[in-house]
Amino acid sequence: MQFEGIYTPIITPHSEVGAIDKKAFAEVVEFLIASGVHCIVVGGSTGEYYAQTAEERIELMNFASEVISHRTLLMVGTGATRTEDCVMFAKAAKETGADFLLVNSPPYSLPTDLENAMHSLKIDQAANLPIMLYNYPGRTGTNMGKEFLDQVGRSKNFCGIKESSGDINRVHLLARDYPNIGLCCGMDDQALEFFAWGARSWVCAGSNFLPKEHIALYEACVLEGDYTKGRHIMSALQPLMLILEQGGKFVQSVKYGCELAGLNPGPPRLPLQSLAPEEMSELEQVISTLKIEVSEILDGN
Repeated sequence: MQFEGIYTPIITPHSEVGAIDKKAFAEVVEFLIASGVHCIVVGGSTGEYYAQTAEERIELMNFASEVISHRTLLMVGTGATRTEDCVMFAKAAKETGADFLLVNSPPYSLPTDLENAMHSLKIDQAANLPIMLYNYPGRTGTNMGKEFLDQVGRSKNFCGIKESSGDINRVHLLARDYPNIGLCCGMDDQALEFFAWGARSWVCAGSNFLPKEHIALYEACVLEGDYTKGRHIMSALQPLMLILEQGGKFVQSVKYGCELAGLNPGPPRLPLQSLAPEEMSELEQVISTLKIEVSEILDGN
């Protein structure tokens, strides 16, 4: 199978005391489905999975499946430090009816390529679902290298990779040497380059609050093959991408973007803190400007 479209790593709304707000979560799901995103990803880093208990994660994936009710696709992240926990989350995801799994390297332990491949293959064997790999060495400390890709590529379930290293040479390597593992954009400020190199999907946190604009870039590049239009849209999006990828307050910025969109994200969980007023003002201005610019592009102006 091939991953296609805009995959939104959904936020996890919280009450002021830090509890998961299911009502607000369901509102975000409904907003995303109505906006036409192609898949909702539960249990990603944007959803603050690392700050949740195992019980909360399983409860949330089940609730997401219930609310989505097959109206769009559901991907579930299995990320954890222990292989046994990843396997548990994978099995739970299959039981809840997930369409795909998102599998990253275990953080902190720094496995070799071969060890990391064995880790991923255990998850594969436990669930037997299509898998999107998630290469994010900035958070895990481990890069999914050639030996890793060669090993997991023997299983048909490893059919995509969200590449979030920021290294454009990785994009070239994956597109050229591993066409069996579909390239997915995981670095927002490089989205145009990913699409030019054949990516057909984009896991983009900003689509939590600007789904129309992210879908527009995907459609221009992937469906229409109009890279002139794509460059104009990407140029309008670039100030936001720089804040998200280089601003240092990723989750906080996404949550405030959701607040500006009329959703109720609540605060991030500790140790993260909400944006400062001046950061909110900057983000608000960037979003307001890009919405106008993208709208004018889509209207042909």
